[in-house]
Order: sequence, then C-alpha cells, then structure tokens
Amino acid sequence: MPMPALRWKDGELVIIDQTLLPTSCVHVTLDTLEEVWEAIKVLRIRGAPAIGLCAGFGVVVGVREKDPKDVAAAVAAAHEAADYLATSRPTAVNLFVATDRMTRVADETAGAPDVAAFLERLEAEALAMFEEDAAACRAIGDHGASLIRDGDGVLTHCNTGALVTAGLGTALAALYRAHEMGRRFHVFADETRPLLQGARLTTWELMQAGIDVTLICDNAAAQVMREGRVQLAIVGADRIAANGDAANKIGTYGVATLAKAHGIPFYVAAPLSTFDFALESGDLIPIEQRDPQEVTHGFGKQTAPDGVAVYNPAFDVTPAGLIAGLITEHGILRPPYEESIAAAREA
Repeated sequence: MPMPALRWKDGELVIIDQTLLPTSCVHVTLDTLEEVWEAIKVLRIRGAPAIGLCAGFGVVVGVREKDPKDVAAAVAAAHEAADYLATSRPTAVNLFVATDRMTRVADETAGAPDVAAFLERLEAEALAMFEEDAAACRAIGDHGASLIRDGDGVLTHCNTGALVTAGLGTALAALYRAHEMGRRFHVFADETRPLLQGARLTTWELMQAGIDVTLICDNAAAQVMREGRVQLAIVGADRIAANGDAANKIGTYGVATLAKAHGIPFYVAAPLSTFDFALESGDLIPIEQRDPQEVTHGFGKQTAPDGVAVYNPAFDVTPAGLIAGLITEHGILRPPYEESIAAAREA
C-alpha cells in the first residue's frame, strides 16, 4: 500500500509535505486553520481528493482552535473555517464539496448537547469522507486496471497516486492494481512543468512500488507516442463538467490532443466527488492562475529575464470529445457523457 497523503492520527491532521519530495519525506502536523489553508495554497497537500479531505479535517481543526463555549458558537466557527478554506484554491471541486458537506453536518448537529458532541460528529463526517475516498480509489483502480495489458506503455501526466487521495489514487490506482495482478507494463511519466509533479512525485511513488517508470520531458510526449511506445494514456482530474469536459493539470489538453493524433486512447480517472454536475461544460470551470515566479524562478533558480510577462494557468480543460472514457468508482463511463454521467450520478 503506497504512503497516504494525509491521515487523522490521535485527533491531529498529519500530511506529507509534498513540496519537499522527492529528496525528503517529511510529515507535518497542521495545528491551526491558517496552517491548513497555507498547506493547500502552497501545495504541501495537493490533488483534488486530498485537498477536499484536508479541508474536511481542517474544519474540525478550525472549530477546535476557536475553542467555542457553546454549540451555537461552534456552528458559527465551522462555517467560518469552511468559508476561509474555500478561498485557498479555486479549481478542484472536491474542496467545495467537502466544505459544503461539513457545514451541512454542522447545521444538522446544532442541537448537540455540548461542544464535545458537536466536534465528535464533525470528526466522524471527515473520517467518513476519508473512508469513502479510499474505497472509491480501490474501485477506480480495479476498473482502470482492466484497460492495461501485458507489454503496454502507459503515459500519465502530473501526479494521481496515493499522494492525492486517501487510498491508491485515481489514474495511478489503475497502475497499482494492474501491478498487483501481475501484469507487466511500462509507465512514461511527464515531468509536468512548472512544478514538476510528475518528476518529483509520480516517479517517486512508482519506484517505491516497484513499477517500471521512465521520466520524460513534457515536450517529448509526441515523440514517445510516434515511436509506438505508448498504448494508452491515463490522467486524473480536478473537476469534470456534466458533459465530460475535464480540467486537469496544465499540459493535459496537449497530451489528449497528441493521443488523438496518434490513435491512442486517452482516459481520465476520477471519483464522482470530482464531477461538478452543475456545470454544463468545461468552459465554466474556473482556472487558477499561479505565481509567475513558478515559471521564472523555478525552485529558486532564475531561468528567465527580469520583467518578462508570464502566463501561468495551473490547469487546462480537455474537451470530452478527446476522452475515450471516464474511469470512476462506478465503472468506465463512455460517450455520450451527458447520459453516462447522469446515470452514474443516479447509481
């Protein structure tokens, strides 16, 4: 079992600080609401499911930090914590699903006999989300593994493993399960600029699991496909619209376009918690813009001239027409996505 991105241990929220990987694996305890917000904002914790789970536990942390004297004050503190955490990052829908769920439970528990009982109910809800995500990851892995054959080359972008979930991951869960089943395949991991999640995190995870992996520059993907080394591509998602358009780490749209040009099936793996059923298309997905210094001064080294203009979107949107299937805990959804997504929602 890969190392999880976060855990709730003895009433404390503990995460792996992913900004320090792969050279150091450091566990950090988040004791305050501000620390939880900062961890999400600066990518100490990242990936849509893990962001949501961290926010869920973060609401508990925020209420405890306020030390409310009665249940009414505790309910108010839960709303305040959730509203603040929701400002950390705009694209991953799991963040808002989690904060909405926690505030709903807070309102439903307003009649608790005391603050201790109120907090116990909040903690139970966050733990339930954690267990649900772990189970969803396992199911996604089982469905995704059915796509991987002996001898396949699988290309992935960004990081979608245990470091972004409570369990095996999303796209990488398919690789973990195929590996457990004894299938022999090879992974090509895009480095994923500008923050190198593929280089720093995906390769680290897969090497620990004993899965064959080769790191490639983002702009080498087309050549690797042209050489016939890739038989399918699997990526994750931070938000999927009702029509199947999927937002994922910047560069994903390019990978999907290249896969289409080379006749390679392109899959997106994500739990239903990552679907935003209220959005008709990916055109409505908010795209986070990040600090220009991530591009001009990557990891502290200046690589561009002073004053250069920078456009640094953290995500792009892959149109549903480029996606061969959406791998969910309920199975692999196929086009037409409006119909298959609606059916999965009702399942």
